[in-house]
Amino acid sequence: MRYWVIAHAVDDFYQGLVPASIPFFVLERNYSYVAASGLALAAALGSSLPQPVLGLLADRWRLLWLAPAGVAVAGLGAGLSGLAPTYPMVWILLLLSGIGVAAFHPSAGRDARRDAGNSASAMSLFAAGGSVGFFLAPALATPALVSHGVGATAFFIPPAVLLGFLLWRYQLRQAVGSIDTTSTVGHDRWIPFLVLTAVAVVRAVISFGLSTFLALYWINSLGGSRALGGAALTAFMAGGVAGTLLGGRLADRIGMLHTIQIGSVAAIPALVALRLSPSPLLGLALAALTGITVNIPFAVLVKLSQDYLPNRPGTAAGVTLGLAVSAGGLFVPLLGMLADHQGPQAVLTALCFVPVVAVGLALLLPQPGHRD
Repeated sequence: MRYWVIAHAVDDFYQGLVPASIPFFVLERNYSYVAASGLALAAALGSSLPQPVLGLLADRWRLLWLAPAGVAVAGLGAGLSGLAPTYPMVWILLLLSGIGVAAFHPSAGRDARRDAGNSASAMSLFAAGGSVGFFLAPALATPALVSHGVGATAFFIPPAVLLGFLLWRYQLRQAVGSIDTTSTVGHDRWIPFLVLTAVAVVRAVISFGLSTFLALYWINSLGGSRALGGAALTAFMAGGVAGTLLGGRLADRIGMLHTIQIGSVAAIPALVALRLSPSPLLGLALAALTGITVNIPFAVLVKLSQDYLPNRPGTAAGVTLGLAVSAGGLFVPLLGMLADHQGPQAVLTALCFVPVVAVGLALLLPQPGHRD
């Protein structure tokens, strides 16, 4: 699993680099909140629209080059975006970065599930790799962006190229003794899978909304510095890592459905407490707590999706790790319009109500292994 954990961390680092750099595009280039949310939309479109096709291809053929190429493209697009002189060029580069992210997830999720077997904890390690990447993005990028400006995104191109090369070599070694991923292993249950996907989208709306506007809320509404705004985003991402690992542990003990329901319910008071925080320093702990609760269901969603679609593990992973997560970003422009009219604090207020939808959907999910 260690190869896929590391690869997932590097790949999703570039997803995290986008929201980490957005406040600097706003502050240095005077982009509006709607324009800023459009950058998040570009990355979301690139990583969401190709996912169903890429998942089907990964289930039909091994496509050993797909994950390595995806990591490289993700890093090149996000890294070069800060050097682009115009908004359309920035938008296109972030779109390409999203496409790279989309190329990685289906084959990586398929092979990680193969190595994890039936362990939710093992799959939580793979999912947590992505959360670690999200966490490291603001933690590493914010100091560089504060010191050198938005062009510092280029500093983070080399890891993508290096990891892409190493992962390609690893994939070639795995070609010997490869398994037949097209054999039938169970009954695909599309209705529960679609409901689960809706839960994943709702969770992603919260995650994307906070990732995009949390630092701006800290700076413009709570009066914190740019560095403290980056610290708030880092705290949220760090909580996401802990929540992902906690979700895997809980699922092995109390079951996947209960874990999804607990995480969905717990997110409501955590978001309310974060919104009502009176100071930027006190809010850091609440940002971490919110990250934990929002991400408790994350690894469970991936594993349960593959249990619902046992014959299509690449499609299931691509949708829950890629399409559903990225689809959450499609709602960011709506949040951007709200922020333009009423400020970032209005976005956090609106997000307090979103987990209610996830709770309702989670109650509709059947146990895996039971026919509809």
